[in-house]
Amino acid sequence: MAGEESAHRVPETLTEEQVGRMLAGMNEVIRAGEEMRELRAEMVRTLLGLGWTQESVARLAGMSQPAVSKQAAKHRKGDPPYPVSLSLDQYDVPWLEGRLWGLAEEISENCPEPARCTRHLDALARGRKRFTPRTVDELRRLVEEDLRRHRTELPGGYRAAYDVISRGLDIPAEPTATATGPASVRRALACRIQRDRLRGGE
Repeated sequence: MAGEESAHRVPETLTEEQVGRMLAGMNEVIRAGEEMRELRAEMVRTLLGLGWTQESVARLAGMSQPAVSKQAAKHRKGDPPYPVSLSLDQYDVPWLEGRLWGLAEEISENCPEPARCTRHLDALARGRKRFTPRTVDELRRLVEEDLRRHRTELPGGYRAAYDVISRGLDIPAEPTATATGPASVRRALACRIQRDRLRGGE
């Protein structure tokens, strides 16, 4: 019995590879959490700049009134509110990336079988991937593949949206058409608006 226990004893040390994988997994979650907190703070400031009341923002964000007030104070001390347009037809890169993100999420949720873009979306959500030219190109390829593989099952509006987004990303907007404001906020807004438009909302 003692020999059996010895044979199955847990090793006293971990390998460098084991520790690396373990800490990398933790870092992914921490990074995603930090980035999401920063995005929420930027979004709160943007909403306040658009005229939303602190009470409404606190209720909708599930935040305390003092937390929103703190963001409002930072907003008052900082730069003027970002001029944010909520029109879907904008062609700066972060906005188009957000539209692509929203389209990919709709495809992932509505494919009759697991979509090719789902793992990529999960990596973005967990902070394992960020929006870079390389990861955006990869997402574009996966979305196009899903649209091709499931062209009869997915609504035609998905392909039409992808064509507009793809052309916009291939041909950068003129400098005068480049919008201001944090890229992360513009992506999040465009993602939400694109998803609502694909679902028939405005």
